[in-house]
Amino acid sequence: MKYRLYLIFVFFFCCVLTVNSQTKSIVSLAHSLTKMIYLLEAQDNLVGSTGFCEQAIDDGKHVVASQMNVNVEKILSLSPNVVITTDLTPARDLEALKKLGINVKVFDTPASFREICEQFVLLGKITGREELAASIVNREKSRLESLRKQIPENSKPEIFMQLGVKPLFAVIPHTFMDDYITMAGGINIAAGINIGTITRETVLVRNPDVILIVLMGLVGKEEKQNWESYTGLKAAENNKIFLIDADNACSPTPVSFVDTVEEIIKFVYF
Repeated sequence: MKYRLYLIFVFFFCCVLTVNSQTKSIVSLAHSLTKMIYLLEAQDNLVGSTGFCEQAIDDGKHVVASQMNVNVEKILSLSPNVVITTDLTPARDLEALKKLGINVKVFDTPASFREICEQFVLLGKITGREELAASIVNREKSRLESLRKQIPENSKPEIFMQLGVKPLFAVIPHTFMDDYITMAGGINIAAGINIGTITRETVLVRNPDVILIVLMGLVGKEEKQNWESYTGLKAAENNKIFLIDADNACSPTPVSFVDTVEEIIKFVYF
């Protein structure tokens, strides 16, 4: 009997060690990656995040970075197993973290929905939730396919997607945000433009059928009113100027990406 109890204890102890060895203490320096952590239900592993990660802040996670600065000392004090970030984090901060022996995983800015999904699966591996990550990706790919079937045949609306005001900034090809336009069955009027800056005159000349404004708050509303004031602009004449949820569109997970495509399809066609 004592031997059986001993075996049970050893088995239980080994299970605990196995779970603990898979548990990772994570610091996220990117809002989009923090959102993915929560989608993967791995927030208990998250110990620090940026001041823009509202979910993490509401959960009482440590703030370790602002828009301009990364608090390397604060990160070190949290003893994370891994720091996850994007290529937008200053190289000097990444080097400082690596020199202190901190494991840093840098995710490139995704160029497509496919890359968003690939990074999500990779983050699933890092957090020990690879199976959940794959399940979510498969579900969202199926949902996207179903949404695209709602697009009327032979409909190719020309779309301008605006990201900034001063200067005026457009979504350009070969970016994940361009996928919003193409997957919603549209044509990007910024095709052929290599940088995002664009003049208002160029937009008026290309005369899009639809304008999607990815700006928050009062600025977005003012831009909508501004575009609506132009005579001869097809998007204005057809009441096809819309505000898009900036948080979902600019910091996507597989789920929020498809949510944005769904929003655009509803705006454009229905």
